[in-house]
Amino acid sequence: MFDFRRAALALALGLCAAAPAAAQPHNVIIFVADGLRSKIVTPETAPALAAVRSEGVDFKNSHSLFPTVTTPNASAIATGHRLGDTGDFGNTIYVGKPFPPPFVSPLAGLEDDDVLGLMNARFGGNYLNETSLLQAADAAGYSTAVVGKLGPAAVQAVTAREGKGTIVIDDSTGWSKDFGALPLDPEVAAAIKAAGLAKTTPDRGLNTWGGAYNMPGVQIANVDQQAWFTAVATKVLLPRFKAAGKPFVLVVWSRDPDGTQHNTGDSLNALTPGINGPTSLAAIRNASDNLGAIRAALKELGLEGDTNVIVTADHGFSTMSREAPTSASSKFRYPDVVPGFIPPGFLAIDMAQALGLPLNDGAGLPVDPKQGFYPKRGALLGKDAKAPEVVIAPNGGASLVYLPGADPAAMARRVVGFLTAQDYVGAIFVRDALGPIPGALPTSAVGLAGSAVTPAPDIVVSFKSFDTGCGDPELCGVEIADTEQQHGQGIHGSFGRQDTHNFMAAVGPDFKAGFVDPSPVSNADWNPTLSHLLGLTIAPKGKEVGRVMGEALVADGAPRPVEARSIRSEPAANGFFTQLDSQHVGATPYFDAAGMPGRTLGLKVEP
Repeated sequence: MFDFRRAALALALGLCAAAPAAAQPHNVIIFVADGLRSKIVTPETAPALAAVRSEGVDFKNSHSLFPTVTTPNASAIATGHRLGDTGDFGNTIYVGKPFPPPFVSPLAGLEDDDVLGLMNARFGGNYLNETSLLQAADAAGYSTAVVGKLGPAAVQAVTAREGKGTIVIDDSTGWSKDFGALPLDPEVAAAIKAAGLAKTTPDRGLNTWGGAYNMPGVQIANVDQQAWFTAVATKVLLPRFKAAGKPFVLVVWSRDPDGTQHNTGDSLNALTPGINGPTSLAAIRNASDNLGAIRAALKELGLEGDTNVIVTADHGFSTMSREAPTSASSKFRYPDVVPGFIPPGFLAIDMAQALGLPLNDGAGLPVDPKQGFYPKRGALLGKDAKAPEVVIAPNGGASLVYLPGADPAAMARRVVGFLTAQDYVGAIFVRDALGPIPGALPTSAVGLAGSAVTPAPDIVVSFKSFDTGCGDPELCGVEIADTEQQHGQGIHGSFGRQDTHNFMAAVGPDFKAGFVDPSPVSNADWNPTLSHLLGLTIAPKGKEVGRVMGEALVADGAPRPVEARSIRSEPAANGFFTQLDSQHVGATPYFDAAGMPGRTLGLKVEP
């Protein structure tokens, strides 16, 4: 029977399948190892991950997008667009009017299926405003599915919310709609049961739902939950796709090593070993073993020769520091914060004091640090929490600052003046229409301005990063961060190279074998490259797009000329400036690091 739904969608999106006479495209599996640093992968630490890199293409000059957190990079992997187009500026963003109860804040946490549905409803039916690879492949008749981490998994197919088309399986699968579960095709649910698997993911009680960050610390990897996801992929989805007899696209989003690194208990209140302890290494091995099981299943099913296996990480990782003694917030005492350490919400506490504005938490409740309280889930600054002058959305090693008041340009100058005086600030970016402001670069310089339909941040801050002296700054990177993690646990989000240098590799019939790619690449390049291989044409709305990584393909292979650039803002009165180091392949930029020299890992320092 002719599928009118897919045909209509294909016409609306400007999609087309490969010409009938062309050879059938190869299958694609995208394995996202959340929070995997490029240099931590060796045959000893992660044999299956290292095997993909050595057998296929090693994208050694790889890049995460800034802010280096999960859902922004999920949006780039999904659509091939930088954040100025997708509007997914952080795991937590400002959306204006609060969503209906139980959501009571104008700040939305995007690692939640219910919130993603509300985002679509408010912002034109697809808050990303661009077509994802899975959406395009589904419309063209391919078998499509995504399995894994709550939030970024659904971002890959953000419009697939009715249990039809692309199969979406995440932490909420098997639970009731009251718990935010997306519908699952009854045939798939029955296949999960027939495979002898539980209908829901095992909950190890450790950050399964994205919380519990302030827990004492863990010393086990996320083995059980990821074993379930891997079993669903290998015992249910891959056999189903083989039986369908048509090309497929499968995304597997691994929680490890990210979740375990965030919660590691190996180094509480100490910066070493930090995220290099045995628990984090076990998480890296766990993700590697999951990938190995998927590749073994491909071989057993006779699909190995027809499948491209893509491995990427949304971002790198750092050890968290709460030492910023010049912060005003560190002078107060909190019942759950080590004396002298900065609390969660330190940026809001300091900024409210400097600007002389009342401080409220993300729900609009007044906060008094003198009484031992700090703002949670963001902050709203101003006399009226329902009409704040400043909104702060914390995203680990970066914070998004929105200025919804009457005179955002004047407030921007005040806020930047405050930020340039803080020794924990690494880099500052200001929305182009509000600048130029000494000390800051424009947001357009780092791909944060474009065709997005969500509110764009007025100011983006990256916090200071440094290293512990282990010999490789990327492996022993530390950063100040606004989060609930403890000193010594893991975090990310900054513009240091330890966070922007993610792991990227690919192996399969369309990729070169044993090739080390020297050209810069990023998470925004996966969609253009894979769409090219799958014979899909996606009509973009925005211009902040990645490129086809042709130098890594068997059918192309031509080297791409690369140009390195470095720009600096005008200095602030105290000498603070923001420097941006980047590489360019034609018109496509890749951002290595940005910040004040001496406060940002990986930044080039001129003699």
